[in-house]
Amino acid sequence: MSTKAYDVVIIGAGITGTMTAFQLAKYSIKTAVVEAGIDVASGSTRANSAIVHAGYDAKEGTLKALLNVKGCEMMSQITTQLGVHYKKCGSLVIGFNNRDLEELERLKTRGETNGVKGLRIIKRAELAKMEPNVSKDAKFALYAPSAGIVCPYDLAYAVAENSASNGTDYYFEYKVDKIERDGEYYVVCSEDKAIKAKYVINAAGCYADEIAKLINDDLPFEIIPRRGEYMLLDKCEGKTAKHTIFVTPNEKGKGILVSPTVDGNTIVGPNANIVDSKADTGVTEEGLDEIANGARRIVPQINLKAVITTFAGVRPTPTSGDFYIQESEKCKGFIHAAGIESPGLASAPAVSEYVIDILKKAGAKLNKKRKYIATRTKDGNCKLFYDMTEAERRKAIKEDPRYAIMVCRCETVTEGDVVNAIHRPISAHTVDMVKRRTRAGMGRCQGSHCREKVAEIIARELNIDISEVLKFSSNSKLLMGKTK
Repeated sequence: MSTKAYDVVIIGAGITGTMTAFQLAKYSIKTAVVEAGIDVASGSTRANSAIVHAGYDAKEGTLKALLNVKGCEMMSQITTQLGVHYKKCGSLVIGFNNRDLEELERLKTRGETNGVKGLRIIKRAELAKMEPNVSKDAKFALYAPSAGIVCPYDLAYAVAENSASNGTDYYFEYKVDKIERDGEYYVVCSEDKAIKAKYVINAAGCYADEIAKLINDDLPFEIIPRRGEYMLLDKCEGKTAKHTIFVTPNEKGKGILVSPTVDGNTIVGPNANIVDSKADTGVTEEGLDEIANGARRIVPQINLKAVITTFAGVRPTPTSGDFYIQESEKCKGFIHAAGIESPGLASAPAVSEYVIDILKKAGAKLNKKRKYIATRTKDGNCKLFYDMTEAERRKAIKEDPRYAIMVCRCETVTEGDVVNAIHRPISAHTVDMVKRRTRAGMGRCQGSHCREKVAEIIARELNIDISEVLKFSSNSKLLMGKTK
């Protein structure tokens, strides 16, 4: 069997894997990314709080603290380069009593030690001006102006598309079940498929420990799957909070938050409950009640009748409490990037650079490319109709009349947007792939008016029967057959 050879294979197309591919794409090496899911950001990256944390929470001296602060500082440049919505809205950790104030002071000291800039403890009067809807019982807050918000899967799509435009190959529905050695290569297998590489990066999220076992390596900690449930409010409630608002943290983590999103909604959650299955993304009545009570503690008058959808994600919580990024002691050239829980999104740019430094020390020859595409795609075309100026909209419609055909009225998504998403470097070939790239179906009606139209466009553009169009995964057909 002929096996395609690469310099580097990255296992996992979450934000850690795709950001590493993005950084590697600047060099003249052959890189592949393999992903068990059907799309980029199929795991923890798809469902999290979307917060770019400032870095005051991580324990001093940890890798998590170092990379969180550095990654937060890098986020603005990367999102600007690739046309990703990012807003440095700042965060507030509110306190209700003197015991909370002591914790806020401790967090402030920790953050300053970590290198977070601009941290301040503010009192009730200033807090009320900054957040008019916050609980009147909140007497203090730790303000971190460097914190921000970003769409996690949009960021992952952007860096993945950029790396694909620069020659990185992506293999989806590629669940790694065996890794063997063939001379200087690792052969990375998935059922009857195989590719090989001199270096492998394990960025498999919740499954990083299972990947390690395939090379008879054991991570020096256990990965605990911890599920977080969320509510998303309609855009009419988008001004509920101007900043990301937390309460003082507890042993489970940063706790339930109320935050704006870059798309104009308000997000509430998460809780943090250990689950038996790493794939358990179910939403529970008890969990939603927990989130609702937590949100009302922050904003008592929050309108939870405006919830348009609920969802959950599972985070890979390491028992060590820190990121684990290093070359395997048993298998040279095999690099683990494991235990990347929150603040993994904020840390991702710095994590990727850290991984590349390890690659260099392991012997990888990394020479900068002469021809590097700095934009998201080769032609830079990724802007949605919703984000265009009036002049840009007129130009888009003149060049392609499909931009004048509205598909999703809730989110102002046109047929031109959908077609563009289908034909981008990493194709959106299911309804949910289109939804996450264009927001078609993410509005108030949650796709009840546009889902069928999106399916028709996918079928037409890919020249397949509409009965073959999937909602998301290979076992999620929208139509099973004709009734007449």
